[in-house]
Amino acid sequence: MAELPVAPCVRILKKAGAERVSEEAGKYFAEVLEEIALEIAKKSVELAKHAKRKTVKVEDVKMALNG
Repeated sequence: MAELPVAPCVRILKKAGAERVSEEAGKYFAEVLEEIALEIAKKSVELAKHAKRKTVKVEDVKMALNG
């Protein structure tokens, strides 16, 4: 079960052009987004640790996304 709220995920799908979004689609979208976000977060933490920092900075997140 995803920790992300479903309502904002439904809004994102609608912002992308969907007229209607089923509850099941919103829940699944939230789960997928959470998996992707978790991978980015893990890479960001790894980069901060490599730089001998405990704090994850915006450059770590940017590098995790681009690398």
